[in-house]
Amino acid sequence: MSVAIIKYNAGNIFSVENAMRRIGREAVVTDNPDVIRAADKVIFPGVGEAGTTMRYLREHGLDTLIRSLRQPTLGICIGLQLLCAYSEEDDTECLGVFDERVSRFNPGEHKIPHIGWNTIQAKDSPLFAGLEKEPYVYYVHSYCAQVGAHTIATTSYAQPFSAALHKDNFYAVQFHPEKSAQVGEQILKNFLKS
Repeated sequence: MSVAIIKYNAGNIFSVENAMRRIGREAVVTDNPDVIRAADKVIFPGVGEAGTTMRYLREHGLDTLIRSLRQPTLGICIGLQLLCAYSEEDDTECLGVFDERVSRFNPGEHKIPHIGWNTIQAKDSPLFAGLEKEPYVYYVHSYCAQVGAHTIATTSYAQPFSAALHKDNFYAVQFHPEKSAQVGEQILKNFLKS
């Protein structure tokens, strides 16, 4: 099985590659469209800012490539946000794979960014097979996707938001599975089985 991690101007890509090694899988970090299209599984990770990142994806043709993928594809953190329709961050039109919109947290009494461990309330999905009812995962983010038709897991922090989304061959998680210990490793393994 070949796994491609999409390389672009976002942080955290190599920590995802290291997490794949920890679960016994090699992955290639690449921006080569032919390699990405030929992969059995694709991971679209990242830490960054929506407007700058979408500009980079458009300038390099990666926006069209990502939308066209037919194999199982997993967005992580900003990968989830960019797969949504729109982000309030820099008033950004995103990839539109998911209809959900991304907004900044309304903090109230909560500190923003949301950093640290929190639970997810997951629906029945192959992505969460073998996990406890409300497992803990690790977050670092200031923006979040609204709960919508494609939400398969939620977390509450300042407000309920989409912890994970699923539509057709696209999965996405707002948290960082590569930093979420055994729970995150199980989620990555589950994705590779999808």
